[in-house]
Amino acid sequence: MVGNSCGWPMARPRCYRLHPMSASEAVQTPARLALEDGTVFTGRSFGAASTTTGEVVFNTAMAGYQEALTDPSYRGQVLVMTATQMGNYGIAEEDVESSEVAVQGFVVRELSRLHSNHRAVDHLDAWLAKAGVPGIAEIDTRALVRRLREAGAMRGVVSSDASLTDQDLIERARASEPMSGRNLAAEVTPKVEGVFTEGLGAWGMPWRPEVEGSYRVLAIDCGAKRNIYRHLVDRGCEVRFLPLSITAEAILESGADGLFVSNGPGDPSAIEGTVETLRSVAGKLPTFGICLGHQLLALALGARTWKLKFGHRGANQPVRNLLSGRVEITSQNHGFCVDEESLVASGAEVTHQHLNDGTVAGFRHREMPIFSVQYHPEASPGPHDSTYLFDCFIRSMASRRSPEASDFSTSQAARAGGLRVS
Repeated sequence: MVGNSCGWPMARPRCYRLHPMSASEAVQTPARLALEDGTVFTGRSFGAASTTTGEVVFNTAMAGYQEALTDPSYRGQVLVMTATQMGNYGIAEEDVESSEVAVQGFVVRELSRLHSNHRAVDHLDAWLAKAGVPGIAEIDTRALVRRLREAGAMRGVVSSDASLTDQDLIERARASEPMSGRNLAAEVTPKVEGVFTEGLGAWGMPWRPEVEGSYRVLAIDCGAKRNIYRHLVDRGCEVRFLPLSITAEAILESGADGLFVSNGPGDPSAIEGTVETLRSVAGKLPTFGICLGHQLLALALGARTWKLKFGHRGANQPVRNLLSGRVEITSQNHGFCVDEESLVASGAEVTHQHLNDGTVAGFRHREMPIFSVQYHPEASPGPHDSTYLFDCFIRSMASRRSPEASDFSTSQAARAGGLRVS
């Protein structure tokens, strides 16, 4: 032992073995992010050494990079994280939300050189490299996000190719396909139907409802996060997920107790076939939609959708339940929104409002058993304020009507008190 200036004994410094650096950390390869407005950011490459294009968007969550990177809703997008450091807890096999990395590219301020997590099996850097997804670090993400907030989400290019000039990258960004009009859900929907059986396990909530038997839920999978299905399974549901090509006849002949429409990527107005299917089955069985599913249900009822300037992405988005009066902090990831005037004209009632900009965050139909929210009640990651909505879906399948104020209030109160909902 050695002493300090106050005379207290101090342990001698020890040498700790760090996780080995990946190749891209050992070799400081330059990389650039070019936006369609002519802005070019220069940083360091990590992940795959390649060139990719996509809509550049930002997420304000402090954690959960792995869940975000595997969220199919990010298909066709380059994701920017506003939190300073990414990769510090590595990659855990249990925390992926789909079978592959969904983003086109990943932009961070600082890539951690090591991870500290007993569950981790890989570095963020190496994991992205195996997936063929490029990343760029050591750029001013505050300046980038400020530009995206002022000008809106823009097309961009991430590249580590030194043979391309800045102007080459800018022109490539401008020539890339815009998000509006793209049916990206068709690229991530499952090719065949299947049954999802995994529940929340140790992460299960003590306030989940007591159920007798099993509710049969058909899920139109537009690019669903796995944790959505886990919540349904944890509440006693038999979950069968279906591709977008499922017909209205097949849904009606299935004998299901309820229909779920999942989150997913792209422009909802471009998914015309699914909108028509939902229009044909509207009111025939209790239906719950999340995110893209919320938009598709609104379109099926006759409402319109529009593109937000830079979207809502993060785990700290405030929403008010207008029927119960409670405020929820929510996890969100979307770039399109439902037009309120046309929604109300279709016979629906706005149930949730985004408190940052007043946009529609949820609705229920006044006559048919249909309700939905624009955000992600399953979080993963994020707050658990909105998990009560899965209980409301159970109630809707039992009563065959859309949730009313009392259903929202009872389910929220039970969640807050840690009680089971009967």
